[in-house]
Amino acid sequence: MMHYPQVLFQNRKPDRIATLEEYRQSGGYQALADVIRNYTSKKVQEVLVDAILLGRGGAAFPAGRKLMTVADEAPYPRYIVCNADEMEPGTFKDRVMIHADPHMIIEGMVIDAYGAKAEKGIIFIRPEYESAARILEREIEIARKEGFLGKNILGSDFNFDIAVHRSAGRYICGEVTAQLNALMGKRANPQQPPPYPTEKGLWNLPTVLQNVETLANIPHIIKNGAEWYKSLALTESGAGTKLFSVSGKVNNPGCFELPMGIKLSEIIEIHAGGMTEGSEYKACLPGGASTRFLPREFYDIELDFDTLRDVGHRLGTGAIMVFDQKTCLVAATLNLVEFFARESCGWCTPCREGLPYIRDLLRRLERGQGEEEYIPMLQQMSKHLWSAYCAFAPGAVSPVESLVTYFEDEIREHISQKQCPFK
Repeated sequence: MMHYPQVLFQNRKPDRIATLEEYRQSGGYQALADVIRNYTSKKVQEVLVDAILLGRGGAAFPAGRKLMTVADEAPYPRYIVCNADEMEPGTFKDRVMIHADPHMIIEGMVIDAYGAKAEKGIIFIRPEYESAARILEREIEIARKEGFLGKNILGSDFNFDIAVHRSAGRYICGEVTAQLNALMGKRANPQQPPPYPTEKGLWNLPTVLQNVETLANIPHIIKNGAEWYKSLALTESGAGTKLFSVSGKVNNPGCFELPMGIKLSEIIEIHAGGMTEGSEYKACLPGGASTRFLPREFYDIELDFDTLRDVGHRLGTGAIMVFDQKTCLVAATLNLVEFFARESCGWCTPCREGLPYIRDLLRRLERGQGEEEYIPMLQQMSKHLWSAYCAFAPGAVSPVESLVTYFEDEIREHISQKQCPFK
């Protein structure tokens, strides 16, 4: 088996979290000390831009550029929000990261705050992650006592503190503006910018929202440099490592830290232990439920934001859900659409009305009640959902669009046999 550098998981233990002492022995909080002694906020931003740190929550927006959109003359206090909502089906990397090395996330937040001249930090975490929330609260208090958080961090004039906020629990809360509305006690509906959150976010003040995995990368980039970070990837367009959550028909499901640009086939065959006995690879969702099926023709594709985008796909969160030849992808897509139809905030018509409509068509197909006309209807309705208010609906129909694109024959079998051919 190929052994790759472990950056985010360097202190990962099989049965417990890394302590503050263990984190410091591995170089923890050295980056923060260096930033406070030698960096301006602009320099922090520039290093992250040079490193090509792209957001690991799914959208892949450059983390440094996000900091740069906070204007110098913007009002105070400014906020840093850590998105630990992780409601994307198939995705569990952030939970594993919190349970592995919480101080790496805390240090990343503090450095991010320095880059935005922010004073207040909030970790927005899903309610099912209660153990992770308690870990974070405990370790935040430890960091505060050691001078890494609170007033006059490491003897400087920089002040920043973090609170943990438990979400009420909805998928839409993972969307940036919906999450900010939820934090303010409002209904978690998305808002179309402008203004952007970095201009007017929480309580109309500048707010930078980053994913757990994104923040955990920041101390290592500061400590080792942008060129080192880019050298970790296996593709020229990539940078850093990626946490891949692998589930489905594999022998060794789990969360793996691997280089950006690694081949899908290597992840499945080597790190995830290969397909289960009697199973053959049919397709996967490469980045969670809101990405498109990757059929066999993409089995050897390099998993990088750019390489997937170039062939009309998205890396998303890096949650690889593997399906075999015995899996009905009509049923799998129906299962996903039922989730999305339930989780829609109902704010706009395409999402509110379109998803239940698509769900009904897929249900009829799966029950053997499908008609030939359902295929163009699925295509047409999927296009309509791209007119929705936010990115929720286009993501929700990504499996549907790719089902029709790559597995139309399977849909037709449901129609011609008047039943699911896999039952």
